[in-house]
Parts: sequence; structure tokens; C-alpha cells
Amino acid sequence: MKFMFFVANQFLPHESYTTKIQECVEQVRIARDAGFDMVSMGQHFLAVPYQMPQPVPFAARLAAETGDMLVGITIFLLPLLNPVQVAEEVATLDGITGGRFVFGAGLGYREEEYASFRVEVKERVPRMMEALEVIKRLWTEDEVEFQGRFYTVPRVKVYTRPVQKPHPPIWIAANSDSAVARVGSVGASWIINPHATVTTVERQLQLYHQARSEAGHPMPAYLPMLREVFVDEDRDRAWKEAAPYVGEKYATYAAWGQDKVMPGQESFHVALQSLAKDRFIIGTPEDFVREVQRYEERLGVNMIGLRMQWPGMAHEKVLRQLELFKTRIIPEFRRLRPRDDAPHVRS
Repeated sequence: MKFMFFVANQFLPHESYTTKIQECVEQVRIARDAGFDMVSMGQHFLAVPYQMPQPVPFAARLAAETGDMLVGITIFLLPLLNPVQVAEEVATLDGITGGRFVFGAGLGYREEEYASFRVEVKERVPRMMEALEVIKRLWTEDEVEFQGRFYTVPRVKVYTRPVQKPHPPIWIAANSDSAVARVGSVGASWIINPHATVTTVERQLQLYHQARSEAGHPMPAYLPMLREVFVDEDRDRAWKEAAPYVGEKYATYAAWGQDKVMPGQESFHVALQSLAKDRFIIGTPEDFVREVQRYEERLGVNMIGLRMQWPGMAHEKVLRQLELFKTRIIPEFRRLRPRDDAPHVRS
């Protein structure tokens, strides 16, 4: 099992933007020393009620602190973006990190974002698939010409390409059954979202593997799963400290309509304890180890992405958790599989 530190890059409006960014830099440095294998972050625009740094410049800054960790943006809101710009930005980040960058993509779901970019929500799937085609060609071909429904590239020789060959790993976020199957059909790693129960994930993994197999794609190096996490030596104290912040975050998700894109009849308008069941990991280091071992054995997950801070939570609470990961949690997973043996991600 490998560990991804998911940077909580959403800040309250009254907080110092500079200070919060510097706290994230320190957290990444400490996560590196604690034995984490990867750092990543997401993307939103107009992220009311939060301040939110955009991930490309932020990832470039954080890369200086990462040592040999993988660095990822999980996700780019690809239907809103020009694929030529994304291809060259990712190639740049891959060069900055010496070939340690992971490219994550997703559809997004917020109407405000689509309206601001003058993109129709109903076009988001074909836009993303076309953008992926353009990006992969720009990464792998010496000369490219493309005329599609949404994007155009005149005949041009391509020199700005990633370090990794044939290209950086492609991870795609998906919530619905059809979206999960689509990820499998293109051979990408499925980024398992933190909002789905293990039961739902187990069912959807069958769709993912079936689509991947039918398309003739091998299993990618990593199957990553994101989770909301708070660890403390006392379980009750963990809940007491985490609940106000994760609860407020999921109230925002509900306002954004995140639960409307989940499979089935999921709703975030429920009591926090009910929402957390089979989703979040809030408890002791031992609770965490047992739960992640369950993911490993039942789902085949081999990269666990951890968001252990939510808007408004003090920086010091993250540092205390990172110390527990360094001394009590990561060593449990390294005893039989030393970190030095871990391969870099390759697609």
C-alpha cells in the first residue's frame, strides 16, 4: 500500500492566503519525511465559499519539497480547459519533477464553473474524451494535426513533451456507473472518490475491470482511492476534533450538488455519523490500519489518498496526524514491503 497526501487547498475567506499556502508547503515537506509516496491536489474555479489556489502553479511550488514523491493533480477539470495548454503544462510539470508527475482528469459537476467558461454541461463527456485524444497525441507524436468537434490543432511539429515515455500516467475520476466503465475502456487508473461506500466501490470495480478487459488494456500500476481521514490516539477525541470541519465541508458539497452525481440515491443531507459509515476513516492509528487493509484485501486498492484537513482546521492538527503516520501507521505497511522497492507509476 502506498500513501498519497492530498493537499487541502481550500481556505476560509478571512484566512491569510499566503500563510495557508506556506502551511501546505510545510505539510508536504513533513509528509515526505514521514514516508508518503505521493502528493496531489484538486481543481475548482469560483470555489465559493473558499479561497482555492489553482493547481498548476501550486504543484510547481510544492514539487520543490517532494524529494522522490510522485506529484499529481487529481483532477484537472478537463472539459473546461484547452487541451494544448494542459498538454504543455503537464509536460512542464513532468520536467520540473524529473518524470514524477501524474495527470488526473475529471468532468466536474458545478454549473457555475461550466457557465463561467461558456461550456455546455451536456457536452462535458465528448469534450473530455476529445481533449484526452489531443493531449495524448501531443505527448507521443512528432507531428500533430487535429480537427475535432471542439478542438483544432493545425499541422505542427511537437517539441514540448513529457519526460515520461510514452507519457505520464493518466488517472480519471468517476462517480457514476457509466463514467467508471468509461475509465476502464480507455485503460486509465480509476480515481475512487472519497464519497462512495466500500460496497458501492466493490460493485463498480466489476464494471471498471470488465470494460478495461474488453478493451484489451492491462491493469495500470496503481488503483488509487481517496478517503477523508482523521487519526488520533483516542477515537472519541478524533471524532470531536474532526466533526465540525468535515461536517461543514460536506454541507458545502451538498450545496454544490456533489451527491447528485453519485450512483444510486446517495445524499449528503444526513447525520455525519451516517455519512461517515463505510466512507471516512476517523479514529485511532489501529482503526486506520485495519480499514486500509480491508480496502487492500477486498478491493485491490494499492494507493490510498488521504485528506486529513478541511477548511478552518488548524495546521497543528495536521502535523499531529502526520507524526502518527510516521511512527505508528506507515511502518505497519512497510514491514514486509520496503518503500525503496516501490516502482514509479507508469502507464
